[in-house]
Amino acid sequence: MQYESILKNFKTPFYAFDIPTLRKRIDYIKSSIPKGVDLCYAVKANTFIIKEAEKYVERLEVCSPGEFEVCEHLNTPMEKIVVSGVYKTPEFIERIISTYDNIGIYTAESLTQYELLKKLAEKYNRKLNVLIRVTSKNQFGVSENDLFEMIQDNKGSEHLTIIGIQYFSSTQRTSLKKFRREFEYLNDLILRLKTDYSFDVRELEYGTGFPVFYFQSDEFDEKSYFEEFSTMLKTLPDNIKITLEVGRSIAASCGYYFTSVVDRKINKVGNFAIVDGGINHLVYFGQSMAMKIPHIDHYPEREENVTEEWNICGSLCTVNDIIVKSLPLSDLKINDVLVFKNTGAYCMCEGISLFLSRELPGVVIVNDDEQYTLVRDHFKTSSLNSPNY
Repeated sequence: MQYESILKNFKTPFYAFDIPTLRKRIDYIKSSIPKGVDLCYAVKANTFIIKEAEKYVERLEVCSPGEFEVCEHLNTPMEKIVVSGVYKTPEFIERIISTYDNIGIYTAESLTQYELLKKLAEKYNRKLNVLIRVTSKNQFGVSENDLFEMIQDNKGSEHLTIIGIQYFSSTQRTSLKKFRREFEYLNDLILRLKTDYSFDVRELEYGTGFPVFYFQSDEFDEKSYFEEFSTMLKTLPDNIKITLEVGRSIAASCGYYFTSVVDRKINKVGNFAIVDGGINHLVYFGQSMAMKIPHIDHYPEREENVTEEWNICGSLCTVNDIIVKSLPLSDLKINDVLVFKNTGAYCMCEGISLFLSRELPGVVIVNDDEQYTLVRDHFKTSSLNSPNY
């Protein structure tokens, strides 16, 4: 990405999502897993790249009415959507069942959700494909007993087809041992469903929680990680269609966050640079990042013969707004730009964006040949924080 060119066109702070990098990342993941295994992009990681990611993955998972509305706005093919989420409002589910007859898959995370899908499918004479989410010992999904009850109840249904199960336990997973334990559990569950309930699991949607490493000190052999994961994945039955639900690992590397130095000061504690962004824009950095150095570029580049350590702080009126401590920089000046890399997942949609009624950053899509598209301008939040009287 050409920093000089993009900074001539857009004011900081803003996010830029590089689509060639996104394509390259999806291609890499696909080349690292067994052939025939599909990818499902969890759009909660970054809704701004849905239109581009949709071309290269088999499914898109939405977990809220708002995410579904974004997909509608983008004319996303409904047959690629997995309607998921721990709370599906009855109004939302009725609207989409009554409106669309080609939604790809619905998930059921409780007996209540299952009964709602069954009732609405019958009411609107729809045929729905459903995955039952099995709990991994948290608030998500159903117990095995509830799973067995739904399978028994569903036998002979004309409108609802339980095609398989969904399973996810955690994010940022580096432990391959945990994958092994989960695949052993899933194999046992699939066998029991076949033996005790004459139910064939046709599909498994599995949330991988693949990790992303944000800091310069991180060391991780991703190639070996994927090789061992793929070996374990092959222990699952050959006749089951497997889809890996991936969010962060797809989106993170395509993101760049641009923020300008607007002030600098030196006191008894150290050197402080104030930027026009802050922890409200960098969720997965924020306080956890302050003690580690992320992957950052300093623009314009300077000779690195002499560096000073700077504490980079945002524009929020809180002592917590420290983005990174003791960052070595050469000849730092006001109006310099810091470019934070690997900010393509969650930063723009999970921050404390309304704090102090600061503007939301702009969002830029960077296509081939450095073609820029502003897909969201800077957005004033004062109206959202103003009482309506």
